[in-house]
This record gives sequence, C-alpha cells and structure tokens, in this order.
Amino acid sequence: MENKKRLPEGTETAAGDAIGFKPLYAQVRERLMRRLVEGEWVPGMLLPSEMVLARQLNVSQGTVRKALDSMTADNLLLRRQGRGTYVAEPEESRILFQFFRLSPDEGSPSFPDSRVLSTSAAAPTNTEKQQLGLDDTDEVIRIERIRSLAGEPILIETLTLPSNRFPDFDHLTIIPNNVYRLYSERWGITIGSAEERLKAIAASARDAAKLGCDPGEPLLLISRVARDLENRPVELRWSRCISRNIHYSVNLR
Repeated sequence: MENKKRLPEGTETAAGDAIGFKPLYAQVRERLMRRLVEGEWVPGMLLPSEMVLARQLNVSQGTVRKALDSMTADNLLLRRQGRGTYVAEPEESRILFQFFRLSPDEGSPSFPDSRVLSTSAAAPTNTEKQQLGLDDTDEVIRIERIRSLAGEPILIETLTLPSNRFPDFDHLTIIPNNVYRLYSERWGITIGSAEERLKAIAASARDAAKLGCDPGEPLLLISRVARDLENRPVELRWSRCISRNIHYSVNLR
C-alpha cells in the first residue's frame, strides 16, 4: 500500500513529479520510457520486478503493472511466463511484423530478404525536410534496396535517414536485412512507432526493370515515417510493391 494520501483520480503523480492531469500509470509509463530512451534499459534486458519498480517510484504495484502492460501492448516490452519482463529486441518476430504488413495471398506470412542496390549521401528534398524535420543545411543518407519473398522480388524501397542521427553510416560495409536492429544496436535508436500511407501508382520503367514487371503495372506505394521513443522522426521510407500475389494486412481493434 502506498504511504501517501490518495489524490483525485487523474491527478495522482509518481515520486518527484508535479501534479498533472494524466492518470498515474501514464506518468509512470513516461518515467519508465525515459529509461529506454536514455539507454538505462537496453534491448534484451530483464527488468526489475514490479515490486522493485513500485518501491523505486513510490507507487503501487498495480500502477506499475498497468504501465508495463501498456508498454507491452506497444511491443516495447515482452512478458515471458515465469521469467519476467524484458525489453523487446528488434529481431523478435512479432516486432518485425509490427512494421511489415505485406502477406502472400496464399500461405503463411514470412519476413522478406533484402539486397542493397545503392547507398549515398545528399542534400534533402523538400519532402524529406518536411517529413524528417530537417533544415536546409542538413544532409541525408539514402539507401535503395530490393526485397524478396521466396526468391521473388516483391518491392523496391528507398530509405532516407538524417545524417546527424546516424554518424558514420557511410562507413558500413554491410547493411543487414533488419535495419531497425542496426539502428538500435549501433546508434541506440529504437523505433517505437510508424505512420504509413498507401496509394496506387503505375510502375516506372526503372522500377519495372528492377522488379521484373511491365512498365505501367499497378504498384502499391507505401510511404512510412518511423519515429523513435521520443516521437522524433528518424526514417522516411518509400516502398513500391507488386501486389499481384500479395496484399497489405492489418488488424483493426
């Protein structure tokens, strides 16, 4: 039991915080999120028990559990029966599919392979500046790659990253398939959320040659802005997808 007078619901605060209007569990979540952002908790790490966290934050164990449940629902943490709560790792399959929504029309979903076509540094376009919050003096890194399922190319994509968030990216000799794991392990940037927009387009001659389809064939264009745990944009991605044998799948709740 907490050793303090109960405040009206929605105004109770975690230790050291000024009274606010957020529910207490949401304030506790914010404090725990800081531990992820600041690198105190790293991917794969076992978290302290709910009891220990409750003691540290001077709140009830139930409040801590609700905050952890919220973070687990957002795929930031993983609960392992009988073993505890861990910081989610980008290579976990359910984390991967949180950000990859293409599935074959027949058969089970699988994660695609990748082949990098080019990597370059350049000045940002107006769209890149707007989407990534960049200035005229900033530079970006662009990666173009083809992704395949069962050996068949299904999409070509362009990733744009702000150079100041990814120093020495151009020194990489190998860019792995799972770039979100690379961001996390090398630069301490964890992707916490992403916004996507879908649009039908016709394949350009260049994309058609890379994908092995006819120019003008319908493609699904997916534009994505990925954000870190502080909600700052860190990646702009344009994916042009052959949709003749695949579909975009999402569960609505």
